[in-house]
Parts: sequence; structure tokens; C-alpha cells
Amino acid sequence: MDSWPISGDRLRAMYVGGRADATARRLARMWAAVFSLGLAPRRWVTLEVTGRRSGRLTRFPLGMARLDGRWYLVPMLGERCNWVRNVRAADGLVTLRHGRAVRCRLAELPVSDRAPILRQYLRQVPGSRPHIPVSRHAGAGEFAAIAPSYPVFLVTLDAADPRQPRGKRERAGTSTGRRSHNLRTVRHE
Repeated sequence: MDSWPISGDRLRAMYVGGRADATARRLARMWAAVFSLGLAPRRWVTLEVTGRRSGRLTRFPLGMARLDGRWYLVPMLGERCNWVRNVRAADGLVTLRHGRAVRCRLAELPVSDRAPILRQYLRQVPGSRPHIPVSRHAGAGEFAAIAPSYPVFLVTLDAADPRQPRGKRERAGTSTGRRSHNLRTVRHE
């Protein structure tokens, strides 16, 4: 999916200073609704997290990257991203929606572990490419150089959430070959 319906310059202009303009906010609301309903490829989800200042539930449409059987979330705007601040304030406790709601905990990875996931994220989430200053074809060293500015979160099921089915409370994204209603059903498409 190399061609994107909106130019890279226009996408960057929608997020000047790391903040979404009115058009970006409208598009985000639309995509959050689509992803929540499960109408997009399964790696596209809506993240729901409590706002750190407002206390209200906020929603963000995001693309997940899959690497070595695990799922990751990366903010295309890096540290400036609002959802990152909210996730940190919520101690990583979020809900991911793709047809169904799944309570998850996002665990932030150390900088030293981020480079391969950043590369995979750029390969799998084309809308992020105009915002991240490295080509998806770049070498490991270039990804390591930007890693301090781009947090990476491992998606895990929230073991403390009683709504998770019995036996399904381990790490999300691991493959058992069975279909269930948690993130195990998220396949790379």
C-alpha cells in the first residue's frame, strides 16, 4: 500500500506542532468508529483510554504492528502524542476495540528494544510514514537513532480484568491456533 490517498505533505500539515487540526480530528473520529466496529483489517483498532486531564474516555484509531507473534502500538507523532501521555497516566490500562472490546495493558519497551518494532510498524502502518523521519527501508542504525523519540508499547491482555475469559489472561498476540474473542484473533492482513 505505497499509494496513500492524502499526500505526505498534507498529512504532516494536519499535525503541525504534534496536534491534530480540525480535519485530522474529524478523520480520527470516523476511523475510530470504523475500527471499533471491526470493519477494517484486524490490525486496525480503536484505543480507548481515560483522559489524563479530563477524566473522560478518549478514543484513538491506531494501527498495530505484529512482530514475532506479538502486537505493538507505536505513536506516529512520537513523545508528543496525546494518547501516549494518557496511557502513561493510566498505568497502561486501556481497551482495544475491533468488533469487541478487550481490556489490555500496554507495556512500554526500553529504547534498546524499539528499533526492529519501529521498522515493522513503518512497513505495516502506511499512514505513519510521513510522520516518522526514517524510510521503512532504512537500516537498523537509523531506527536505533530515532528510538528514543518514539515509544513502543507491547499489547498484553489485562490479567486483572475479570471480563477476560478463563485461560485467556496471558500475553496477547501469542498464537494457539484457536479462535477466541481476545487479541489472539488479530491476524496480520
